[in-house]
Amino acid sequence: MLDGGGGGGGGVPTGGSDLERGVQALQNFQTRVNKLLEEFENGGAGHTKVAAQTVSRGSLSGGNPAEFPEAEGLYKQYNRVHQALVSLSRTLGDQIEGLSIGVHASEVGFDNVEEDLRRRYAAIQARIDREHAALQDEAKKPKSETPNVNDKTSKSGW
Repeated sequence: MLDGGGGGGGGVPTGGSDLERGVQALQNFQTRVNKLLEEFENGGAGHTKVAAQTVSRGSLSGGNPAEFPEAEGLYKQYNRVHQALVSLSRTLGDQIEGLSIGVHASEVGFDNVEEDLRRRYAAIQARIDREHAALQDEAKKPKSETPNVNDKTSKSGW
């Protein structure tokens, strides 16, 4: 059997002290989530820092992609991966913030959550839902043929 830690024997709270421990556990969790969110946003994986790390096309091909098609392929792949990382960073931050708001709402009751936090939570959820739907739509599309940047028959002379 599960022991909720309150001596009640089961996973279901049996008294006020168990409920207080549950609230304290949620408060501790919220504190940890808030700390993680702050570390994430201020660290190297924060959305603004990831978004700022770009490579110019000219830095790979010398400014003339026609003369160096492999560099053009590398540039396109780098940008594809970079966009995915920026999206992942933003989504992860949104997920953590949404969890933080959810923990706060469970602590004080959703009816007692400030209106601006409710709107923020709804906006986060809507953005996550849109991104998820876009990913689902993208996965359903047939894969187009993409040129192999490692093809040795290219005009580069390799």
